Amino acid sequence: MGDAGGRLPDIDAERANIREAASYIRSRLAGARADCEGAGAAGARAEGAGDGAAGAQAGGEDAAGARAGGAMASGDGARTCGDGAAGARIACDGAAGGRAEGAAGDIPDIAVVLGSGLGGFAGRLADAATIPYADIPRFARSTAPGHKGNLIVGKIAGGPRVICMQGRFHMYEGYAAPEATRHVRVLRELGVSRLILTNASGGLNPAWSAGDLMLIEDHINFTGQNPLTGPNFSEYGPRFPDMSFAYDPGLRETVRRAAGSLSIPLREGVYVGFLGPSFETPAEIRMFQALGASAVGMSTVPEAIVANHCGMKVCGISCVTNLAAGILAQPLTSEEVLESAAKAGPLFEALLEETLRLLR
Repeated sequence: MGDAGGRLPDIDAERANIREAASYIRSRLAGARADCEGAGAAGARAEGAGDGAAGAQAGGEDAAGARAGGAMASGDGARTCGDGAAGARIACDGAAGGRAEGAAGDIPDIAVVLGSGLGGFAGRLADAATIPYADIPRFARSTAPGHKGNLIVGKIAGGPRVICMQGRFHMYEGYAAPEATRHVRVLRELGVSRLILTNASGGLNPAWSAGDLMLIEDHINFTGQNPLTGPNFSEYGPRFPDMSFAYDPGLRETVRRAAGSLSIPLREGVYVGFLGPSFETPAEIRMFQALGASAVGMSTVPEAIVANHCGMKVCGISCVTNLAAGILAQPLTSEEVLESAAKAGPLFEALLEETLRLLR
């Protein structure tokens, strides 16, 4: 864990960190694919053997047993394979060929970062390979409540394959900005070109309610830090990246279309990134309201900055889990945030799933 006060990175060492993490993820996914294909082939062989025995002993009880045994072996082999060579877990809903549609080793170009209490969305992925952050070299660890700390690759029903990050890293956890955003460059190194950032936030509009979903149209960086401080990674982007369209208009329109097709009410507004971990004061909330912001949270902004620098298209969806300090005469707690996120989960997951289908 680095110096949260803003220590500048050794750029060559950081390049090596990024590439090591990306290489490990590729290897794990390739190992998962190989294991899955091997298990599917074994299942197919077992089925063939069972059918052969059945043919040789037509009508007998032994033949029936052979057929049943062959079918069972085939089903077990095609449906699941255990831990991969490097330990990646993957479920394979393979067909006759024994290989699932979109093999686990195929790395998608879309990634989603799931915020506090929103990690349940990953359960919607089929043919999923899971890699714990703790296994990935040079990767930070999620310590915040509601962040499980897994990188999952899988397929949306009727949609594309995606990378889901179950949890992120915050500067308030003690990470310097480059460490808290390293995963964004790792994703870019893997070939990701579209990034959907999600979070739980406090609403600044008194007319809004806990559980509202907000499409981020822009942000205000109030963290006091910029993750691009220090030597420039010129292979990813320019020294002074433009932020005029930090949240891609095309991706935002896709989210609107998804919300409309599902009749999900969708707010839109400006998100304020706050360092944390203390919640904002009522005076700070009044300032943010005066600046025209609609929601406030402790994440997303650093990731959006790095992703834009890397040339990625970015979209942000915020789940308003509470009204910010001073709007209601009650204190704020992290438990309230997670509880509200869980209640809003089904609506949030439906919106995200439909958005990803439209991005196929």
